[in-house]
Amino acid sequence: MKEVSARRRMIKAAMSAPYLAREEEHDLAVRWKDAQDQQALHKITTAHMRLVIAMASRFRNFGLPMSDLVQEGHVGLLEAAARFEPERGVRFSTYATWWIRASMQDYILRNWSIVRGGTSSAQKALFFNLRRLRAKLSQGEGKLSESAMHAEIASALGVQIKDVASMDARLSGPDTSLNAPMTDSDSGSSDRMEFLPSDDPLPDEQVGSMIDDERRSAWLMTAMGSLNERELRIIRERRLAEDGATLESLGAALGISKERVRQIESRALQKLKAALVEQQPAIGSM
Repeated sequence: MKEVSARRRMIKAAMSAPYLAREEEHDLAVRWKDAQDQQALHKITTAHMRLVIAMASRFRNFGLPMSDLVQEGHVGLLEAAARFEPERGVRFSTYATWWIRASMQDYILRNWSIVRGGTSSAQKALFFNLRRLRAKLSQGEGKLSESAMHAEIASALGVQIKDVASMDARLSGPDTSLNAPMTDSDSGSSDRMEFLPSDDPLPDEQVGSMIDDERRSAWLMTAMGSLNERELRIIRERRLAEDGATLESLGAALGISKERVRQIESRALQKLKAALVEQQPAIGSM
């Protein structure tokens, strides 16, 4: 009740503010731009709050508080005042309208849904015009199918049909929490989260992968027994360490050239493969 009363007082104050003549508006804008006159800024913004309220009323159907829309519009009004160039000869209301609308639209896109929508100009046009175009097409002669309606809207706004279908689905219903309860006849009440498919491997696949990893590790440890001490060190530091050593660093540690390290590594890998094939002949065909 207090919010409604405060809103009415705000609207009454905005509507009772006097209009500014072109000359007075120009003088105020110059005083603010050249001298940062706060009184001039207050007067010019107060006179245009009716524009903010009128714009906010156009967006009230998105379900957001009118007071928040007005507040965001006031931010846009101040931004317009900061950027306005009175020497261009344009009325302030004409210039400020764009900033007020843009500020409100950005606020709606940020807060209308917990799922962020597109922020491109085409996506914004789709978000704010879809319902209007759908209603207009519904009133025409002959009932259009859903796909035909999406095609008409996509053509009018210059977006893809799939984007229209996606936005239409978003606007057709509210967000649903994954923690919202669902009633299941067999398991009783469960959260929606419990019914989401998982990308993790199935338990039997996890166990099978674990067994395979252990088997391969055992084969490798046995095969490494065919290497001499220097070959074993190079393979461990080059291939098995988390941060593999470079040829240069190993060469310096062993007192040989990096090319010699590369040759020893290549020979060690061939010996490992031969040992593995001897243990498991099927590896040779891979």
